[in-house]
Amino acid sequence: MTSGSRGGRAARRRVVDARRALRCVTEALLDRKAVDPLVLDLRGLTAATDYFVIVSGTSDAHVRGMAEHVIEALAPEGLSPHHVEGLRQGRWVLLDYVDFVVHVFHPELREFYQLERLWGDAPVLATGALGGRSKP
Repeated sequence: MTSGSRGGRAARRRVVDARRALRCVTEALLDRKAVDPLVLDLRGLTAATDYFVIVSGTSDAHVRGMAEHVIEALAPEGLSPHHVEGLRQGRWVLLDYVDFVVHVFHPELREFYQLERLWGDAPVLATGALGGRSKP
């Protein structure tokens, strides 16, 4: 990762170890019972970000709770989202950390938008490979 700008994003930001950050994200989401976690490696496919983390919740409150937990889990690492959308509604929360974007969906919206299908060319990283626990 570099500290340069990417697609109009702020040029001054902390250089992060994306794998370590993704490990924290997946652990935080799995701690909150994320449904169908998926990490897509977008490097080489887009300049917008390197990774998408996609999960579902079971309700609006579950979606909000998982998103808030990710924000809290990454704060001690010195990471805060560059941009947050949808937190109040809890239907689709987007946490943009520049090098990776976390999408926390209500199941109906995940099915409707089908990001996994849209980014079907992206390699899928197993959460276990990031050091997270596997789904039961």
